Amino acid sequence: MDYNKLATPETVAKTVEALKANGVEAIVVEHGAEALNKIKEFIPAGASVMNGASRTLEQIGFIDYLKAGKHGWDNLKGPILAETDPVKKKALTRQAKLSDFYLGSVHALSQTGEFIIASNTGSQLSHIDFTSPNLIFVVSTKKIVPTLADTFDRLEKHVVPLEDARMMAASKVHTMVSKILIFKRENTRMGRKVRMILVNEDLGF
Repeated sequence: MDYNKLATPETVAKTVEALKANGVEAIVVEHGAEALNKIKEFIPAGASVMNGASRTLEQIGFIDYLKAGKHGWDNLKGPILAETDPVKKKALTRQAKLSDFYLGSVHALSQTGEFIIASNTGSQLSHIDFTSPNLIFVVSTKKIVPTLADTFDRLEKHVVPLEDARMMAASKVHTMVSKILIFKRENTRMGRKVRMILVNEDLGF
């Protein structure tokens, strides 16, 4: 399977309907710049924002925009990155679990509207699982695969080798998949808003 090939319009449409049935609002855009504009629309001034490490968010310009500080949001990631004391850093990370918005991407998305997110530390997973009332995922359509079982193949055969190479080049440390979150659906009674911006552009791994 070519894991870098963008999905066809028919496949994207099928996936959008499946996500909707699973309680996830899906928006389709053509380019990363459009995805960034959608994010700006969705997050109101004064909202607290937390994000996971994401090549996709970097590529669409979100990380630079967040760091620039002209958005009117409460950027919870900034103080965490700036803190050098391990105890204080951990405390800030815990506090950030209650962010109004959490942004990230996924490692694979099925046409049946399910997706997986792998992590070494698991620090971002509680946001996605429960604590943040608003989730925004930015996902290239190349990450769409037929079934939930195929999402694990994409993770292990495609994403992990690329991330491992990146980690080794950056810090001489191998990546580790310690925890995997399977997101099958959002219970609408929880009152959370889960959005996925599907981008018809090669983004992320």
